[in-house]
Amino acid sequence: MDKMIALKPLGIIRTPYKEPKGIPIQGRFARGIKGIIHLYPEYRVGLKDIEGFSHLILIYYFNRSKEEKLIGKPFLEDKEHGIFAIRSPHRPNHIGFSIVKLEKVKGSTIIFSEVDILDNTPLLDIKPYVAYFDSRKKAKNGWLDRHFKGKKVPNRLKLK
Repeated sequence: MDKMIALKPLGIIRTPYKEPKGIPIQGRFARGIKGIIHLYPEYRVGLKDIEGFSHLILIYYFNRSKEEKLIGKPFLEDKEHGIFAIRSPHRPNHIGFSIVKLEKVKGSTIIFSEVDILDNTPLLDIKPYVAYFDSRKKAKNGWLDRHFKGKKVPNRLKLK
């Protein structure tokens, strides 16, 4: 199946991160940082009932990634891993996702926190985070498990 798939942005994600340097590895390590989604007006009706959720899954396009790599070195290690075992933006389709905390919806604007997304990123989709569906007990975390023994966050992930 070599067909091209065309996706259209639903809006733009605005954040304080103007360049990749300084973006936290995951938004949960930047609890006080806020972002805004400017959803295009034609999609506003799709926000009906979204305020009942505490968290959202944002799916977006890494529009500044010009590279495609099948092997990469993640932030936590000096060892390389396959692209599908890491969360690098240099993926074949440059698709990213983040779980963010929903703060407020006003018209077609969504204010959220726990940001780990570069400013002016095209939004492809929004899904509600549903703990009943999205959380898994006894999940294995591959090579990352060695960095989180005892469920402690490694010092190099904590924001200073």
